[in-house]
Amino acid sequence: MRRKSDFVLRFCLIIGDGLALIASFAMAYFIRVHVDPRPFMFESELLDFTMTVAFLVPILLVILAALGLYKKSVFLGKSRLPELGRLMLAAILSVAALIVYDFFKGENLFPVRVMALTSVVLSFVFLIFERNIIRIFAKLIFRKDYGTKRVIIIGNSKNTEYLADYIASTPESEYRLAGIVAGRRFIPKDLKEYQFSSLKDALKKVRADVIFQTDEKSTKYVYRQAVARHLLYYFVPSETALSSHFGDLELVGNTPAVLVLTTPLAGGYVVIKRLFDILFSLVAIIIAAIPMMIVWIIIKFSDLTASPIYADERLTQFNRKFKCYKFRTMKSEYSGMTPEEAFIKMGKPNLIKKYRKNGDYIKNDPRVTRFGRFLRRTSFDELPQLFNILRGDISLIGPRALLPGELRDYGDRSLILTVKSGLTGFAQVSGRRDISFEERRALDIYYVRNWSLFLDLQIFFKTIATVLKREGAK
Repeated sequence: MRRKSDFVLRFCLIIGDGLALIASFAMAYFIRVHVDPRPFMFESELLDFTMTVAFLVPILLVILAALGLYKKSVFLGKSRLPELGRLMLAAILSVAALIVYDFFKGENLFPVRVMALTSVVLSFVFLIFERNIIRIFAKLIFRKDYGTKRVIIIGNSKNTEYLADYIASTPESEYRLAGIVAGRRFIPKDLKEYQFSSLKDALKKVRADVIFQTDEKSTKYVYRQAVARHLLYYFVPSETALSSHFGDLELVGNTPAVLVLTTPLAGGYVVIKRLFDILFSLVAIIIAAIPMMIVWIIIKFSDLTASPIYADERLTQFNRKFKCYKFRTMKSEYSGMTPEEAFIKMGKPNLIKKYRKNGDYIKNDPRVTRFGRFLRRTSFDELPQLFNILRGDISLIGPRALLPGELRDYGDRSLILTVKSGLTGFAQVSGRRDISFEERRALDIYYVRNWSLFLDLQIFFKTIATVLKREGAK
């Protein structure tokens, strides 16, 4: 989807901010040591000092994220004042964080007070300069129609006219007008060709990434349509509702619009989560390389006709299909078959009902090899999914990856597919096979609606404990 440009923009911002902070502290060091003629007592060399700051950059970036500096409404907003105020506060807090670190570690990062003051000023200046470069570059990209979002505006309101006129007349905006569902008097004269009789008709005839609703008619229906198609949904509130808005408020031109989030996992948090996935998967692949090679060899020599890796088609974020990699644990003669087909082939159709009733599991499944049972008990069969994480198909933590055929039985499936599926998740660490299908579904939905970094950390450490204890592994 085109809205992946939001991820790219925030990724560039995070990398740019990190480099700007490192450069500002390095420049402060250089000025104090090589330009300022006054004597000083300083033990660290420039490289050592810079490496220490670089090591602490993730903490500094969390400070920037907490101040809302990765919200699109702040970065691309019409007024620069909110961003400037937050950047100054971020510069002060970043230096304060390094001073606290220096106090406990005793590394003498700021031997003189003037260096800390210089760091604050340079951090502020470098962050402004770097962000302006990215902002100019982003607008040039949008003007070339790369990374823009197609918009459907619905609602009989003057705001429909304001939004449509702004989007159509602003080529450097991230939005492109795709359709308008409103009465003719609410549509600018030169944009009448964008009019549709209904939202259903508009969604059928044009591709869209965003829906803006400017009135309060059938909001539940419009929101449901957006969620079902994984579109962004903005509600343009009235003046009375504006003071009690929920979600992320943005100015589109001069029109305030509220982004109604289906999950808290949005904005800069998506980038942070992706960076953690990349780092974790790379480290885990290196650590698990030899065990994975041994498992591959054992499976290969136990059945020379079959591939040790089994690629199963699953669903992830925005209903996207991907190949989920696992070590083969089933006998090759049942490969590619549904459980029903496999049980019928082996002459045990009576197991079908038992398998489905027990949440797609039966003890001592006859389709599974002896070594396969060991792999499942130890969760070693999941190791190839580290490559899925590295590729971005799934995340380390998220809802269970659904089979395409499960969609018809999975309530709130559009909500489940709002975020990336995970190698592990809230449902997996809450009993794995010991809880029912309905309970797993409820836990997945809870995770999507209540995501937080703290919840991910809880699941991560509980996963380690669950795997080591083999709780729920069958």
